[in-house]
Amino acid sequence: MLTALVIDDEQFAREELAELLEETGHIEVIGEAANAIMGLKKINELKPDVVFLDIQMPQVTGIELLGMLDPDTMPYVVFVTAYDQYAIQAFEDNAFDYLLKPVDPKRLAKTINRFHKVVTQSDQPQAVSALVPEKLEQIPCIGHNRIVIIATDNVECAYSNISGVHVRTSEQTASTQLTLKILEEKTPLVRCHRQYLINIKAISEIKLLENGLAEIITTTGFEVPISRRYLKPLKEMLGIVS
Repeated sequence: MLTALVIDDEQFAREELAELLEETGHIEVIGEAANAIMGLKKINELKPDVVFLDIQMPQVTGIELLGMLDPDTMPYVVFVTAYDQYAIQAFEDNAFDYLLKPVDPKRLAKTINRFHKVVTQSDQPQAVSALVPEKLEQIPCIGHNRIVIIATDNVECAYSNISGVHVRTSEQTASTQLTLKILEEKTPLVRCHRQYLINIKAISEIKLLENGLAEIITTTGFEVPISRRYLKPLKEMLGIVS
């Protein structure tokens, strides 16, 4: 049986769709989320086969959520939206499928049948690249019973350790479900170490150490390591010739 995650900020719509999916006998709903940020967390944790994703949600939209997923591992995506059929044609060629609210059980059955056919032919999700934002304007962070949205321009650095990926600003450090790879590809942050990304504008000083290593001191005094392979490209970005 295939697994699904339902992401929608409307509780009734979310629960109704989950019931319809379970009634088909072909889809197991393994999770629900009331917003894109919790949805991102559950996608990474549960790894569903397909995500039924609302487009219009507060703080982070369904389209923005797509840009936060790793294209190499992302699940299939079915948009669920209140847009009329003419508007949704813009999405039709780029997502696996779409459903209009309120969801019609017969239309849902067609989606599931199509899904089964595609899955048997290929293990890779259908591309949604035409819809995915090329740049992230904000980074969703979660923890301590709160959700924090951080503008990418305010990020000083990002780093990973045993407890996950963390985003640091001049005022706080928060954890995110995004990978360093996604942050490197879709934000202004630049790789300076296997476990660190830096905002060029946040560099106050670069200390040259022994053995070709170096260390960044940010404008707030935070220390960020620079590995040998990234030192030269970083210096070139700063216009340093040596």
